[in-house]
Amino acid sequence: MAPIEPPADGRHPPTAFDIPLRALRFGDPLRWLAAGWRDLRRAPGIGLFYGACFMAMGWALLAVFRHAPAYTLALSAGFLLMGPFLCLGLYQVSQRLERGEAPDLGDSLLAWESRLPQLALFGFVLLILEMLWGRAALVVFAVSFDGMPDFGGSLWKLLLDPENLGFVLAYLAVGALFAGLIFGISVVAMPMLLDRPTDAVSAALTSLRLVLTQTGVMLWWGALITALVLLALLPGFAGLLLVGPLLGHASWHAYRAAVMD
Repeated sequence: MAPIEPPADGRHPPTAFDIPLRALRFGDPLRWLAAGWRDLRRAPGIGLFYGACFMAMGWALLAVFRHAPAYTLALSAGFLLMGPFLCLGLYQVSQRLERGEAPDLGDSLLAWESRLPQLALFGFVLLILEMLWGRAALVVFAVSFDGMPDFGGSLWKLLLDPENLGFVLAYLAVGALFAGLIFGISVVAMPMLLDRPTDAVSAALTSLRLVLTQTGVMLWWGALITALVLLALLPGFAGLLLVGPLLGHASWHAYRAAVMD
């Protein structure tokens, strides 16, 4: 096989570390949310469809909690796996609106089609992380309780019982570790894969580089996402009907603001 010739100008081919990133300010995440809200208002039907999907996932999680609470801890990690893929359609809607085109629900549902190999690779990485998180959650549950604890199906009774403090702290620590890693490699990776002909590794490394170089702003963005999702869960997951698509559209604008063309 003939060796790969270097470029005529002597430079190496661009890598993930060569993709330029914009400097972000602490006010930018609020602007991304505002832009996401505008996109949701411009395509409300599509947004509500995806919001209903998020809400249905929440109801399914609640049903599992009532019948098999130990598995809920592992299954909840799947939200971070399914969420980005559901949001692909929302990214495409925002992309279409940005270009002045009319978005379409059927088109958004097939947003993955043109980038299937790289999205599948990225999804496989997220799946491995989700499985590790789920296994770690089950281990924490197993070592914290001798059998199934009696909490009457009430999540608050489980979390607020002083005897369960060690379990809660251990589970939160494990969750923070895996959630931070997943957030770091995926915060702009999925819209980047949809928007440009890059590979999954480059997209993940670019996302991680953004988080590591502009940690303060990205932690603020992650905190906003967490707060909005937690608030959306309170009224029987009904808040996800709006918060889900809002965050999907806003994540597209976060990518567009952070990663230069």
